[in-house]
This record gives sequence, structure tokens and C-alpha cells, in this order.
Amino acid sequence: MLQVQNISFSYQNDVTLDSLSFSLEKGKNLAVIGESGCGKSTLLKLIYGLYDLTEGQIFWNEQEVLGPKFHLIPGMDYMKYLAQDFDLMPYITVAENVGKYLSNFYPEKKDKRIAELLEVVEMTEFANIKAKNLSGGQMQRVAIARVLALEPEVLLLDEPFSHIDNFRKNSLRRKLFGYLKEKGITTIIATHDSTDVLSFADAVLVLQQGKIIANGTPKTIYHQPQNKYIASLFGDVNEIIIDGKTHFVYPNQFKVVAQSKWEVEVLKSYYRGSHYLLEGRYDNQILFFEHATAIPLNTRVFLEKKAPKQFNFRAFFLVFQIFF
Repeated sequence: MLQVQNISFSYQNDVTLDSLSFSLEKGKNLAVIGESGCGKSTLLKLIYGLYDLTEGQIFWNEQEVLGPKFHLIPGMDYMKYLAQDFDLMPYITVAENVGKYLSNFYPEKKDKRIAELLEVVEMTEFANIKAKNLSGGQMQRVAIARVLALEPEVLLLDEPFSHIDNFRKNSLRRKLFGYLKEKGITTIIATHDSTDVLSFADAVLVLQQGKIIANGTPKTIYHQPQNKYIASLFGDVNEIIIDGKTHFVYPNQFKVVAQSKWEVEVLKSYYRGSHYLLEGRYDNQILFFEHATAIPLNTRVFLEKKAPKQFNFRAFFLVFQIFF
């Protein structure tokens, strides 16, 4: 288990991280989210041992993580940290970069390992291309493969998909996080992408101004945001005041109905491919909601919040019996 106990850190006079405490079980995936400058990258560097803590302690399996004051070469051997700069060797091939830290004693085993990792990051066809000839997204995928090469116990990823095209990002995420689960590698990912959080994380840590303001499962953080800052990390959100109480409602949680207490005048319509995002006015408040089709401007419609979906076991077993 990873244990972070009351840690604080300052670069100079300003406190960057303030009294952070949390734990993470082996093999789990933790997503750290928050606005730029909230301390996500710094937290990963502290866990890896690149900096010395101002206060507190960090343990992995009861072994304390120590910084440069205690280690000539910073960083813990059983961890790997992927920074936002990839640090590849430009004049050697992709395969050589991935296998840089693998032993040459068993060349066939090494080649098999390199091939396996290149398949995970979808870079097999570039194995013999020099790194300097790659795009930024391709370099990032090679860098991911390289930190996986020695199969670390703990993997720290800082915005690992930031340079990768959307059409390839989804496939890569599924392969990578599936691989990490299969190997039981404990992972912490600092990200601004809600897909990384909702689809693949076991737990979510929300940072704001160097402090933890929320810690829980993706479903809990998403459906029960404590404030607008947390809710807005997952996209557009409506802050609605009803009878003096504030509600945070995502656009996809609204549906158009025949009659309700929320009468909205449509102001704008944005095409999103699978649906439209509508901007409307309700009681001097701006609301965003989704609809399957466009709605003419200045049309007045009624909105209702969707009830939380419950799993229909009866329907599931009916379908199961039909097909099997």
C-alpha cells in the first residue's frame, strides 16, 4: 500500500502542497485532478522521491520514500515516473529507446518484451525509426512503453496522453490501463481529462491550491460534487438555485419534457455529433442541456432532471435467456 501522511512542500516561500494525506492499495489506479498549478505534478515528483518533503512522510509497503538528501540519484527503484517531457534518446531507434534499461543477457527475451510493449502503445510499425523522426504524440507513446519496460511496482503518469490525437487516444487508454490492471501495477495519473478519471480510475483525488478538497470514487465525485469547482472539472455544469439551495446539474442530466417547473428559452444550439448542446435562459440564469435534435432559437421548452439510472436485472436476464 502507498501511504501519504500529512505531507507539505514549498518551492520557495509559497506553500505548494499543504498537509496532504491519503492511501492507495496495490494494483489500484488513482487519478489526481485539478486546475493548472494546483500541485498535481509536484505531488507525483514527491511520491517518486525527486524532491525532499518540507513535512510528512511517504511509504510504499512500509518502506519510506526519501528524496535527494538521502539518495545520490533521486527516485525510487521500484517506481517509474513519466514526466511531461519525454527524455528519449533522439539518435537511437524506438525499439532501442524502449529496451534501454533492459538486460542484454537474454536478447530473445528482451526483444519479446520490447515487441509486447510496442504493441500496447500501438508503435510496432515504428520499431526501427529513430526517435528524432517521430511526432510529439508518437514520442509520448514510446516514453510510456519505456517506463513500463522494467514493470515497476508503482507507475506515476503526468498527463500521459496530452500530445496524442483523439482518434488514437481512446484505444491507447483501453490497452494501457488494461495492461496495468493485468500486471497489478499501482498507478497514479495526474490529468485534466475527465475520460481518464471516469473510465479507468478506481479512486479520484481533487486538488485545489495545494489542498485535497475531495477524495472518493469516480461515481461519487461526479454525481455528488461538493462545489462548482469540482463539478466543472468534468465539463459544463449548471449551478441552479432553487428555494435557496444550490444544485449542480450536468447538461446530460436534463431532459426536455411536456411540462415542468423549469421553463427555458433556447438561446443557442451547438452541434456535438451524437447530440446538440443547447444554451437557454431560466429565471435570469443561463442553463445548458442536451437534446437529440436542434431546437429553434427563442423556443420555450420545459426541462426536468433525469432520475439516476438503476441497473435493470430483469431486463438483463431476459436478454441473457434470449441469446443463450
